[in-house]
Amino acid sequence: MFRLKVHKTRVAAAAAASATRNATTTTTHGNHYQYLQTSKLPTLYFQRSLPRLPIPLLEKTCERFLAAVQPIVSGEEYAHTQQVVEQFRQGIGMELHAKLKQRDEANKHTSYISQPWFDMYLADRVPLPLNYNPLVVLKNETRPEYQQQVVRATNMIISSLRFWRSLQASKLEPEVYHMNPKKTDNDNYRRWMSIAPKAFATYASYAFKAFPLDMSQYSRLFGTSRIPRLGKDELVLSPDAKHILVMRRGNMYTMNVLDSSGYIESPSVILGRLKSLIALDAQKAPASVPLGVLTSAQRDEWANSRAHFISSSKNADLLQREVDSALFCLCLDTEEDGVYNESDPTPLLKELLAGKSTNRWFDKAISLLVSADGTTSINFEHSWGDGVAVLRYLNEIYRDTTKQPYVSASTPHTPAEGDTSNVRYLDFEFDDRMRADVETAYAKNASVMANLDMNTLRYPKLNKGTCKRHGLSPDSIMQLSFQLAYRQAFQRYVGTYESCSTSAFKHGRTETMRPCTMATKAFCEAVLQPSQKQLSAGELRAMIDKCSSVHGQLTKDAAMGQGFDRHLFALKHTAQLEGLPLPSLYETEAYKRINYNIISTSTLGADTVIAGSFGPVVKDGLGLGYSIMNDMAGAIVTTYKDQARGKEFIDSLEAAFDTICAVIERSSSADKAKAAVRN
Repeated sequence: MFRLKVHKTRVAAAAAASATRNATTTTTHGNHYQYLQTSKLPTLYFQRSLPRLPIPLLEKTCERFLAAVQPIVSGEEYAHTQQVVEQFRQGIGMELHAKLKQRDEANKHTSYISQPWFDMYLADRVPLPLNYNPLVVLKNETRPEYQQQVVRATNMIISSLRFWRSLQASKLEPEVYHMNPKKTDNDNYRRWMSIAPKAFATYASYAFKAFPLDMSQYSRLFGTSRIPRLGKDELVLSPDAKHILVMRRGNMYTMNVLDSSGYIESPSVILGRLKSLIALDAQKAPASVPLGVLTSAQRDEWANSRAHFISSSKNADLLQREVDSALFCLCLDTEEDGVYNESDPTPLLKELLAGKSTNRWFDKAISLLVSADGTTSINFEHSWGDGVAVLRYLNEIYRDTTKQPYVSASTPHTPAEGDTSNVRYLDFEFDDRMRADVETAYAKNASVMANLDMNTLRYPKLNKGTCKRHGLSPDSIMQLSFQLAYRQAFQRYVGTYESCSTSAFKHGRTETMRPCTMATKAFCEAVLQPSQKQLSAGELRAMIDKCSSVHGQLTKDAAMGQGFDRHLFALKHTAQLEGLPLPSLYETEAYKRINYNIISTSTLGADTVIAGSFGPVVKDGLGLGYSIMNDMAGAIVTTYKDQARGKEFIDSLEAAFDTICAVIERSSSADKAKAAVRN
């Protein structure tokens, strides 16, 4: 009785000290603490009624493919491609399309792309860092008392668990894209939806111009690990786990964060356990054999190492019971690993993206990385899901930790020193082979990272306000700038990748947009003409508008499942399943070139994010993370030093921004002058 009373007092003190809660409003077992949201609509309310991802018409796919390859092939290559595509459309393509439709009809519970896409990810043998796992860096806390590493980590843990518990209890708000949030993101909309039959709920929502999104990926956010296997990995889910994996200086620990009934432990308890873990680690040397390095290895190499490692029953138990099943991974970095420097963020970004890999477990669905200065990032394994689910989680926990953090620098904690049942050091057994395997993986990753170049650009003259003022699509302007920058720097046009979510459909994943178009090519060629041959500002502006129109249509097509990449991918996969020869379309130079994505882009347009990065997808390519915010446009470009010239591209990108902004301003000035004359 006395212990319970003391415990409640500590919780109340913690809440008062952090100035974020009225301690009398709830207990730690109450909904207010246990759930981040208590939605009136169950989380999966719309899932049953979501439309199925359509398979595009074969004729349309062929047309779209030809339009996409035209800017990047010669006239002769294009003419040849047209012939091959027409033969494909009238021949083997029709047969494969019919078989794909038949297979899709027999699997109405999912989408035609879902399983092949999982297989594609899991069968690839390349290392996860740089090749697949992206990095997203959250904005820092502006209040110093919440930015300290252990404080921010504790709040991130609690908010993550509140998100997870809401999801498990079906209390997390369904993911809905509101065309006009002020009119529909409200209780009135939810009341109408609550009386709509589940079989038709999605279509009822459409009447409000509110579009429900697939949420099947959310169940894999927590308690999911990618397990290396020879030939093809597997995903293992442990939704009932009550602990997280914590890494510091390569040492590995697990820490209970839920009690035996599945409730989130109190803030003072979680803070106390994390502090005791850090104190315990301070008594140890950095890991002499940092096992996590192996998760950066080529997948078959890691699979072989893991098979040997778990031949020890102790290792097998610890790895499977503690690591694989953990809800997520928390990586606590030290000063040596770097801190955030706004004037030069690249050293820290490189470390967070892949770095030395000694303090990472890249196989977890989600890893929270908290630097010594409190900078918090997410590094996530990509096979299980895409950006929609990750960004939702990221936005929710950022808002939760900043609006209502549960602990601060002055919060009392419940001591946990010596509590080995709740804070556990993973004392693995290593033999000479495992030591050698870790050393080899470390050396390979270090070699790759030494060859990785990263360049950044912040451009304040272009921002959301600029685009809105001139009636332009921010994304189309950014993509046009990339095409102009590459053409200026390297005198050619190349395969370019932009991802678009198809989560408006059941088990949708992504579709590829191809931002290098005949419209962008025409503009680039026009604007690069000598001054005496230059078109007027008005004519160039009309070409920018044309680029924006084409880009907008590509976006709409992709979002509605009417791209061509996934369809062609599925037809190729069908041929493989049927044991048929690879159709000649897939052997054309055009197909190879469009799928050799030298410019791979991903937008990071969230107000919770300050940076994001990923590796190039081909050896001589650019990994281009970009955003256009209220105050600036920005880009982070990764390249391999001996393969591509990232600094030249970034310099050219700044010049491209200058050029496009100048065209827009000149055109606007000319329009104003004409209006003044008319008046």
